[in-house]
Amino acid sequence: MEIGEQESVLEIKKRLGQFLQIPTSSLTLFVSCWELLDGLDIEDYPIISHGTRIDLTVTPFFTEPPPSFTSPAVKKFHVTVKFPSKQFTIEVDGTETVSSLKDKIHIVENTPIKRMQLYFSGIELDDDFRNLNEYGIREFSEIVVFLKSINRAKDVAPVRTLCFLVQTSSALYNGARIPVEIKDSCTISEMREGLQANKTLPRDEYIFVHKQRIMRENCSLRWHGVENGETLFVFKGSISRGGY
Repeated sequence: MEIGEQESVLEIKKRLGQFLQIPTSSLTLFVSCWELLDGLDIEDYPIISHGTRIDLTVTPFFTEPPPSFTSPAVKKFHVTVKFPSKQFTIEVDGTETVSSLKDKIHIVENTPIKRMQLYFSGIELDDDFRNLNEYGIREFSEIVVFLKSINRAKDVAPVRTLCFLVQTSSALYNGARIPVEIKDSCTISEMREGLQANKTLPRDEYIFVHKQRIMRENCSLRWHGVENGETLFVFKGSISRGGY
């Protein structure tokens, strides 16, 4: 099917639902095992281009609720996310965690998750222990984002050595999983040069992806929030949009 960069994931689901005569809520879209989020547009996923394969899964649904069905459907709504100099809306559901909300903000703004502090009605939102419903967050609630400073010396963490995996695409080394040990202060460009120097990767153009976002060449692994045991994905190609 043809899709536009400005088209939202939800709009694509609605088109598929009408074509397949299946409720939109039962459809889930994936690219390279990553779920596409309803509140985002196709242009928010730079790895999607002409010819990209998007996988579709369908969860079981009922034309009428069975007698034993008592749980209400999950209701999605929009909240306003406010940064010091800008704001935008994002779609959420009340059962998701604060950590999930931070992931969505990271996808839209590419803001490091570790720098985010979220507040609602003057209360800081805890990452793990409560969902959005428990905080009383509803349609058009305002979520304020404060960014922790990383410029002052006391905020700069000591250099660590990270151990993680680099997963290549199926077109590159048949989907190899490459173990990497490197300092978290190294930039993506420096990591690329190291992998090419020891012939782990051939000399070519690549993009590295962490948590569904393309990584910036001149930014460090620490800046991207990479942790021990995580997996970075590498694809052949280059990105010029948006200053990457």
